[in-house]
Amino acid sequence: MLPRKLKNVVWLSVLTLVITAAVALASGTQAGMSADEALKSLLDGNQRYVSNQMSGQKLCDLTTRESLAKHQKPYAIILSCSDSRVPPEIIFDKGLGEIFVIRVAGNIADPAILGSIEYGAEHLGSPLIMVLGHERCGAVTAAVEAKGKPEGNLGSIIRSIAPAVKLAKKESTGKAKPEVVEMAIDDNVNLVSAALTKQSKVIRHLVAEGKVKIVGAKYDLDDGKVTLLK
Repeated sequence: MLPRKLKNVVWLSVLTLVITAAVALASGTQAGMSADEALKSLLDGNQRYVSNQMSGQKLCDLTTRESLAKHQKPYAIILSCSDSRVPPEIIFDKGLGEIFVIRVAGNIADPAILGSIEYGAEHLGSPLIMVLGHERCGAVTAAVEAKGKPEGNLGSIIRSIAPAVKLAKKESTGKAKPEVVEMAIDDNVNLVSAALTKQSKVIRHLVAEGKVKIVGAKYDLDDGKVTLLK
């Protein structure tokens, strides 16, 4: 029989392994999560957020941080707007290590953004890419209201959103500006989602092999719900 002191050491080691494994599982660092499972995890987390039953902060503690110090395996990549009211980690109720977030006004996809998504998909192995727009987006509103040729750095964002605005205006003849803006937000999400495979050989290859799934979604500022776009 083992001495009591040695038994305690063994049990402590086993307990540490169990806790570490549990934290890794909860934080999404486990390998093998499918795109559909990742999407379900996001939507389940959003439902907790909407119903004010959030638990993601539990995965931001010391144990979780230490378990992720030398590696990460996020199960979803989220390209979202920079709007301060739409932080993905909060609205999806997620903790450290779960989602790989890229934020830019208007959730557009320029070369730097595409490179970041490629890194998350190819090197970190995330099976899901979500392009997340939101209600009453300021960047899209600016694009709808723009006159002439926009210039400067902000102008580059407006120019990126312009195709969605053009499509929305064509689809919404006779509608009020707020309705045009919301349609342009949806169109922008869909166009950006489609552009990921058109503008990136890496993402196109991963999607073709069934290793990555791309979805578009929209966040409601009023009720906090995330809805998938068709």
